[in-house]
Order: sequence, then structure tokens, then C-alpha cells
Amino acid sequence: MSGGVDEAALAQLRPELVRYGYRMLGDGAAAEDAAQEVLLSAWQARDRFDPSRGSLRTWAFTIATRHCLDRLRSASRRELPTDLVGRAAADGPFDRMLPVGRWVTPLPDAVDPATAAEQRESIRMAFVAALQWLPPRQRAVLVLRDVYALSAAETAVVLETTEQAVHSTLQRARRTLEVPTGGRVPQPVDPGLLTDFVSAFERHDVDALARLLRDDVVSSMPPLAFWLSGIDDVTRVFAAGEGCLGHRLVPTGANGAPAFGQYAPTVTRTGTDYRPFAILLLEVDGPAVSRMTTCLDQRDRFPAFGLPERLDPSDVGQASSTRAKARPTS
Repeated sequence: MSGGVDEAALAQLRPELVRYGYRMLGDGAAAEDAAQEVLLSAWQARDRFDPSRGSLRTWAFTIATRHCLDRLRSASRRELPTDLVGRAAADGPFDRMLPVGRWVTPLPDAVDPATAAEQRESIRMAFVAALQWLPPRQRAVLVLRDVYALSAAETAVVLETTEQAVHSTLQRARRTLEVPTGGRVPQPVDPGLLTDFVSAFERHDVDALARLLRDDVVSSMPPLAFWLSGIDDVTRVFAAGEGCLGHRLVPTGANGAPAFGQYAPTVTRTGTDYRPFAILLLEVDGPAVSRMTTCLDQRDRFPAFGLPERLDPSDVGQASSTRAKARPTS
């Protein structure tokens, strides 16, 4: 312990700070970088920590909030592809790119798999994207109060303002944004649905895949500037190209939802192995998949999702035998 700060206790706040940064910034990699910088700043400033003014957690949130607000002063608002461009036709073309730094990126559950203490719905990509429409200080107040359950007094300390200002800011934010509440109990995802999805995807079985999708399913592939809606268009594009032939899916988790590392076969001098292609996130509504987001910009972040940087043929065989363990969420 130094300067009244326990290094181990400070380090334990990292997962929470990553998720806070993610909700503020809308970018998984930036949130992880921000949390690291916040912890470093906190440790360097440990002699200035005053426990009479608040807990270590509140102090860390104060530093994190300042850091995020500074970043947001020069950042564009991040959105989902469905907000950035109009719906595409199934016959393409699909070669246009989204504006750099404008889309919400995923956050690995591997940051801290034990997220039950927080509301899972508040980490979904759609909710994080909705948060980005709030002014940064409203965003901070809403997340601190409604997600992290800080008191008005604690939130006032974090934002260096008054409790009255916190109350009025929170009301404005709540009027703008419908906040997930603890009264809504997310339904567990059927592991059998995920197993069937992997099987249909890897076999490139269009009919089998179609049976697993909602009629109004939405599919996007950031950073490509397009999205599709409806079983017919989504399966037509899946069937038309050979881009996913031979690909393999390895289960992971992101944003509190089922996700997969998607690997593409790559011919090498010694044979064929499988290299990172995308992180595929699924949103599931009851017995069917309602949204597929194929994040092509996450290839260098597979280790952050707890995924290997490559698969060899024997790895693929082992993965196939454990597909039923694709992570269900609740």
C-alpha cells in the first residue's frame, strides 16, 4: 500500500473501468487502453487520494470520467452501421467503407466473464450505440447512476458538480434514452440454437441457416458500409459468394451475448491452417437469431477475446467436438 492506495484493490477495478470506458467511448480497444491509462494515472497520483472525500472506486471513476470526456472532445459519435448508412440491396455492391472511427466496436466478455453484477442489457451494442447520442456529461451521469448505482452525492464528486445538477442531468438523459431496468430478465440463449448455427454456417447450408433466423433478421459487416434485413436478402448474399466457404467458428462472448471467432482457411507452404477473419456477434430473440454483426476490423484483437491467433487442422477437429459448449448467456 502506498499513499493510502492499495495497489491490488486498484487493479481489481480494471474490469469495471473497461466497461465504463466502453459505454462512454463506444469502442472496445479504446476502452481497454483508457482503463490502463486511468489505472496508471491513479497510481501515479496515489498520494493525492483522500478517503474522506470518497471511496477508491469513486476516485477511480473521477479519473476515468475526466479521461473519457477529454477523449470525446475531439471524437466523432460512434453508431451502428444501421444508423450510418441505408439498407442495402442483396445484389450489392458492398465495397464502400464506413467513415473511419464512426462505428461501435465490440467488447470482449473475456475482459471479465463475471458480469452478472451489472445489467447485461446495458452492455449490448445497441444500447452502447444509443448512449453515444447523449451529450458526454449526460452519458456519464446516466451510466454512473443507472448502471453502476453510484449515489447522487458520489456522482457529483466524480463530475465536480452539485447533487441538484446530477438530478437534473439524469432526468434529461432518461427522457432521451430508455434505460434497461433490473425488472427485465434476459432469456437464456439455447445452446442448441448456437450449435445448429455453427453447423449450418460451417457447412454453408443456406436452408439450415435460414431456419435459424428471424424473418426480419439484420446483418452487417463493419467497416463495410452496408447492412441487410430479412431472411431472403441475408441468405441470398450468404449463398451467392464463396467468401465464407471452409470458414470455422470458435465460440467466445462479446457484449454479454454469444459471439464467435471466425477463421478463414489459409494455404501455407506446409498445408492449410486457419487465420482470424472476423468476430461474429449474434443477437438472439427467443428461438431465432435476430441480428448478425460480422466485425471485420477485429482480426488483430482475437487474443483479447480469448481466441487463438491461428488454428491448425487438429485444432479445428477439437473445436468441432466441443461446439455444444458455445457460451450461452443469460
